[in-house]
Amino acid sequence: MSNPGLTELITYLRSNPPKSPLPADMRAWFAALTQATPVPSDARLERSACDVPAFWITPPGVDTSRVILYLHGGAYILGSPETHLEMVFRLAKCAGARALSVDYRLAPEHAWPACREDAVAAYRWLLGQGVAPSHIAIAGDSAGGGLTLSTLLALRDAELPMPSCAALFSPWVDFTSSGDSAKTNGSGDPMVDPRGMAMMVGAILQGKDPEKSSPLFAEVGGLPPLFVQVGTAEVLLDDSRRLVDKVKAAGGEAVLDAWEHMIHGFQAFPTYLPEATSATERAGEFVRARLF
Repeated sequence: MSNPGLTELITYLRSNPPKSPLPADMRAWFAALTQATPVPSDARLERSACDVPAFWITPPGVDTSRVILYLHGGAYILGSPETHLEMVFRLAKCAGARALSVDYRLAPEHAWPACREDAVAAYRWLLGQGVAPSHIAIAGDSAGGGLTLSTLLALRDAELPMPSCAALFSPWVDFTSSGDSAKTNGSGDPMVDPRGMAMMVGAILQGKDPEKSSPLFAEVGGLPPLFVQVGTAEVLLDDSRRLVDKVKAAGGEAVLDAWEHMIHGFQAFPTYLPEATSATERAGEFVRARLF
């Protein structure tokens, strides 16, 4: 399919590689990539009083009693609320809610599951502030999508009240890279190189078992409705497909929203892709309908 914007985006991504695989260089590279889309003048981070570092993002006119707990992507090693401000602002605006974007601890300085502990603490804090579970959604992209699923499982196992729903953008839920798309889509996805995933997993898990740490292989009964969005050209496509199939087989509700020819993280680049805006709107509508 001819898509000039997608071609231009792929060229941009491939022509701006990181300087080295060192965390500091990778983080600088990732932060620079996210500057491809300007942040709206009314989008800002407001530090919260949460027990873990987290920032409010409040689009004008939204219902501030409704909250999206957002977990940013970046392979558990990169990213921050700042790198994801534009995308989270856009999602929150579409959902008619404000967002609490968690600045969770990153690997390799903090091994898994430190990030999950921070996400669970942020959710507990929201409950302690009197926010009703039915007024909370959890969302995240890439590693943040995997962290969203892991957080839901931890909340369920702790017998905490569950949020109304969750939105997962291209979630990384399998640390073993056992999906077929890790092989078939390896050359077409400029954001995820399957050859480097084992090294990243080592930095994240630091000796923990990849299969046991992967939320894809957990029991997935008892979860709230999931909206799982992915591009068909992604290395992580089969993470999404298998997750949705597994949740449905367990009797849960899960929607697979697959976008033809789209690459990993496409939702973050509306400057290049009108599909990025449309995809985020679709996710926002799912969340808005369930934040009752």
